[in-house]
Amino acid sequence: MDLLVVRHAIAEDREAFARTGKGDEERPLTPAGRRKMEKGARGLRRLVESLDLLATSTLVRATQTGDVLEEAYGGVRTVRLEELAPDAKPAALLRWLGAQRRRRTVALVGHEPHLSAVVELLLTGTTPGFVELKKGGACLLALPRQAAAGGAELRWLLTPGQLRRLGR
Repeated sequence: MDLLVVRHAIAEDREAFARTGKGDEERPLTPAGRRKMEKGARGLRRLVESLDLLATSTLVRATQTGDVLEEAYGGVRTVRLEELAPDAKPAALLRWLGAQRRRRTVALVGHEPHLSAVVELLLTGTTPGFVELKKGGACLLALPRQAAAGGAELRWLLTPGQLRRLGR
């Protein structure tokens, strides 16, 4: 299975949004963040032709990023996962991925540092801290039939700017 890992796009400033009295889980993308993600999604589409399933965190900024990807990929089936919450344990996501092994390409949309920890765990079996996904950035991993710690292969890791350039 190929695993496309995408960090949510640029969201409203955390401190400014907190002054609205709403919880951080409701913090949305900025208009500029959405526009940049739309361009980046076109670049992703050039690299990854189709998705079998799109999973996002339940937080608004991740679901809105997922909406952009869903539109770019023509209505791909989307699910919301607690396993993609910023404070979730990476191993919990590996269990969910194991249940998806019959799918060809799965995309995840979430948050840092959780996503980097998941990528590192899949690549090396540990979380040494060498991966950083920028907002709107993505990477593609090739997973063995059974998603397991240390069994993945990195195909590419791109910044949001690189994805936008590909989407021109």
